[in-house]
Amino acid sequence: MKLLPLTDHTPAGAEDRAVLALANDADPLQAPLEGVTRIDLHFPKFTDGRAFSQAFLLRRRRGFEGEIRATGDVLADQLAQMERSGFDVAVLRADQDMATAQRVLASYPGYGVGKYQGDAVDVQPHFKESKEGAAA
Repeated sequence: MKLLPLTDHTPAGAEDRAVLALANDADPLQAPLEGVTRIDLHFPKFTDGRAFSQAFLLRRRRGFEGEIRATGDVLADQLAQMERSGFDVAVLRADQDMATAQRVLASYPGYGVGKYQGDAVDVQPHFKESKEGAAA
């Protein structure tokens, strides 16, 4: 997962049709995705997790392969779950330390290569992939 400081984030603009800012209460199953390469999902406060569900539905049910970016009240504590839900990029809240966020994200290597659980992007758990690879 890529981490961005708030100062490096360019919000979706009306003139850029390739970037879609999806409202927190919008149904991701109804969003028009033709030509969209990036979707910004907003966390209005860290206790509001609707964007997790939106990201998961965009990846698993809609098959969206572009960038899904977390914006808003994004804390380092949320990064591992964001990655597992389908987010590619997290724009950290202004008071979040980048080095701390990178350490937090690196603390969960089991969700990356060699993981033991499936997630929104890679649905097969590690042991399932190993068995299939050995059988081939």
